[in-house]
Amino acid sequence: MVSVSACGPRAAKEGLRRNAMLTEKQKDLLLFIHARMQERGVPPSFDEMKDALDLRSKSGIHRLITALVERGFIRRLPHRARAIEVIKLPDNQTGGQTGQNGGQNVAPNAGQHAGHNSGASVASMPQRGGFQPSVIEGSGPRASVSPPPPSHIIDARTVSIPVMGRIAAGTPISAIQNHTHDIAVPPDILTNGEHFALEVKGDSMIEAGIHDGDTVIIRRCNNAENGDIIVALVEGEEATLKRLRKKGSTIALEAANPEFKTRIFGPDQIDIQGRLVGLLRRY
Repeated sequence: MVSVSACGPRAAKEGLRRNAMLTEKQKDLLLFIHARMQERGVPPSFDEMKDALDLRSKSGIHRLITALVERGFIRRLPHRARAIEVIKLPDNQTGGQTGQNGGQNVAPNAGQHAGHNSGASVASMPQRGGFQPSVIEGSGPRASVSPPPPSHIIDARTVSIPVMGRIAAGTPISAIQNHTHDIAVPPDILTNGEHFALEVKGDSMIEAGIHDGDTVIIRRCNNAENGDIIVALVEGEEATLKRLRKKGSTIALEAANPEFKTRIFGPDQIDIQGRLVGLLRRY
């Protein structure tokens, strides 16, 4: 498809006005993300972005990405780690069609790999304060993806949900977003909505009854109440399982193990991916 863009002094003036929306750092980050996705098919990590722009912390990258989202140059794919799609580039860059709001649209396949390769982890759980886990013990086979529509009922007693990788109950680890296998769970452990499972790594939640090697059942959601045990995505990159504590504009991720410190974050540093509703334990 051929796109025609306006020329002449007025068009040039409009282009300058649109590009003035971006600072040099914002533009540098946008072009770096675009180049990396063209080269590898997936967006760079926050550490790679930080090093490329010579910034001291990933919080600076988070602010730059938020600014690019607000200006319509990129968008985040919900409930996914490192899932960023470049929508358009500044007017003076090559490689795309002119977008309706200025800038150049990126070719449709640019950045789609990230969305396809990054599954999501999300969940929900009604308990407050002291979580009493519904533990299913046994050594049965692990099972498959999605909420519990009839097509995923294995027999009258079990439902299949996807295991989306590991979750840290300790020091946050890079979020693993791939569907690895499925597990069978009893329908009564699930609530309304979409569910998935994550394998626990670490013992920071051991006093809440969650052990290293357990499989937690998560209900997909993006909000939670004080005292809920949640899957939190920290600065868009690291996933951890912790108890949520809110105080004013700050968010605390609280461990259930005195050897681990409570970590404090601003509201723009944490994305809630889901809430805990149960767990499985194998022997």
